Amino acid sequence: MDLSQEVKKALDAGRRSLDEAESKILLSHYGIPTVPETMADTTTEALDAAVGYGYPIVLKGIAEGLHHKTEKGLVHLGLSDDATLVSAVEKIKECAPGARFLIQPYIRGSREFMAGLFRDPHFGPAISFGVGGVLTEALSDIAFRLAPIDTADVGEMIQQIRSRSLLGPFRGEDEVDMALIEKTLLGLSAMATAIPEIAEVDINPLIATKTGEILAVDALVTLAHPQREETDRHPVPPEAIASLFYPRSLAFVGASATIGKWGNMLICNTISGGYRGKIFAVNPNGGTIAGQPACKTVADIPDDVDLAVVTIPAKYILELIPQLKAKGIRYMLLVTSGFGETGTAGKRLEQELVAQLREAGITMIGPNTMGINNPHISFYCTGVAVRPLPGSTAMVAQSGNMGMQLLAFAEAQGIGIRGFCGSGNEAMIAVEDFLEGFEVDDTTRTVLIYLENVRQGRRFFESASRVSRKKPIVLLKGGQTRAGYRAAASHTGAMASDKRIFDAACRQAGIIKVDQPMELLDLAAAFSALPFPRGNRVAIMTLGGGWGVVTADLCSQFGLDVPQLPPAIVESIDRILPPFWSRANPVDIVGENDLSIPLPVMERLLAWEGCDAVINLGIFGRRVLVRRLAKSLAGADPLYTRDILDARIKEMANFEQTYISSVIHLMEQYDKPILGVSVVTEEKDATVYRVDGHERKALFYDTPEQAIKALAHMVEYQGYLTKCSGR
Repeated sequence: MDLSQEVKKALDAGRRSLDEAESKILLSHYGIPTVPETMADTTTEALDAAVGYGYPIVLKGIAEGLHHKTEKGLVHLGLSDDATLVSAVEKIKECAPGARFLIQPYIRGSREFMAGLFRDPHFGPAISFGVGGVLTEALSDIAFRLAPIDTADVGEMIQQIRSRSLLGPFRGEDEVDMALIEKTLLGLSAMATAIPEIAEVDINPLIATKTGEILAVDALVTLAHPQREETDRHPVPPEAIASLFYPRSLAFVGASATIGKWGNMLICNTISGGYRGKIFAVNPNGGTIAGQPACKTVADIPDDVDLAVVTIPAKYILELIPQLKAKGIRYMLLVTSGFGETGTAGKRLEQELVAQLREAGITMIGPNTMGINNPHISFYCTGVAVRPLPGSTAMVAQSGNMGMQLLAFAEAQGIGIRGFCGSGNEAMIAVEDFLEGFEVDDTTRTVLIYLENVRQGRRFFESASRVSRKKPIVLLKGGQTRAGYRAAASHTGAMASDKRIFDAACRQAGIIKVDQPMELLDLAAAFSALPFPRGNRVAIMTLGGGWGVVTADLCSQFGLDVPQLPPAIVESIDRILPPFWSRANPVDIVGENDLSIPLPVMERLLAWEGCDAVINLGIFGRRVLVRRLAKSLAGADPLYTRDILDARIKEMANFEQTYISSVIHLMEQYDKPILGVSVVTEEKDATVYRVDGHERKALFYDTPEQAIKALAHMVEYQGYLTKCSGR
């Protein structure tokens, strides 16, 4: 029997679900273990079936459209003899005349799970597994993965369940047969792929017996016509993305001499940022703008133009398109707002804009974008004068203001940027297009994304899965709470998918999802500066004991191991530190001001095979303390001359320069990450410190939490790469 054709026939006949018996036949076909059962039309047939199974039995009333059978009095459990069975049959006849009878053996088990399949409107088919029965909604202890899934995905789903101890030996019952769970979830995955007319499968409960066998004792399959793929989204090729970041000439259409207007800020920021390409200002009044003679129309521009930066009002945009086409301009950065983000009329205008742009062969970023930059060519075309260093971190933000703030932090912390774009309404170029552009860009080593919505969920997932195998993606999602969702919807004019499905897609695709904006930059710094850890074992070196205790606690909280020091390492450090040092990990160097101590201790920890990374606290930043101490001494004790104090300040400053170089050298020598935490910082201090001629960089965060979270996420990503290599 071709079950996929049977499902299509049922749907074409107007049915929106299969009954329980039909559902279980379908499940069995895909290898999912189900309880034995028999359909009966009469009381006599029900009695015969009960005798065959042996009491106690379960009796259910079955009819098309009858769901939630328990609430309707159609489920009778633990019937112990013929009399109770006959009585139950009569009750079902009263509640649902014409119903048929489903007879099952009464399966006992104190552990109930659930498994299912459904089709998310953005991400497509997804598989679920978790705690079932009456506790499903109360506990919400469920893991999700997008289909198709494999054995590794099943293992991760099981590990994600908070109540996974129920799967082991439990109250005298055997361990659950994991092979049957795997078979169930892989069967659902295969079903999702093979039969697109199946909208949802709900198996609840999936009972574990005393012997560890699992059986689907109830199931419901819901049907729906497959959703059509979106036809208004056209992928933008990576070479077009590259062209946008490397324009040789710019036309600022709507350029203005009025301070504070977008047409003024963009051209002034671009010129003052050092852009070396040709720049043309376009304003119908002509004149001079930002030192440039303004052309009255696009046609008056005396040379070719790669990118038009447009700030004219939304109502004039459609009139501009033929002018851009006639001039041969193929790319437009549309800063102007007043489109899809404003409501129905704005969405219609945006749709018409996109249609005309496609006909004209013009590719657009925006509308409603904050701008674009590429520090590698001093191209800073944004509404705010932010100029981070060139680097390897690419950034896309669906909120321009958030993007500008992140860029400003990156500039202050010394984090190099490959390129940035505020994607705006993403009417033509979406985050998926940027991902695919960064995927093939050799200069990009890390991708940062601030995201509020995903229109092409499945494409986003597949693109991110490919990119993550080559370079880490770090993502911050806005609109995860109810209040944030409302704000994101009003901001972007788009819907967001269920948070749990989005989180599952990120986990499955290897995306590192963070909770706070600064975590994006903390991780950008780590990925751009450090070698990957081989494991999660951390050695801690600290200038003070309390700091080490707190850091060790945080390591445990974020899944990092702080192993005990072996005798050989203790003995080697004994030769460096005073006899009252901790002799344990964390290594407390007991507040020693001897500048010759930290680096030898650190090297011994790096040489230790049981260490995958070193966190050092309080070694860096002491120059600030020395400077403050010198100021106090100068004002209190005349014995300390300015020369003596300046010498001490210089000594500490020289040590920190040496420390930076030595940390970089040690990372290159041992191929292990070193993360620092400064004892105190000043406004001018950065997070990333470079030394010419070296790819590695020294990192010093403000707090232990920053260092530990960054390292934990690096370990997470390394685990993802290891998993991918084993598939």
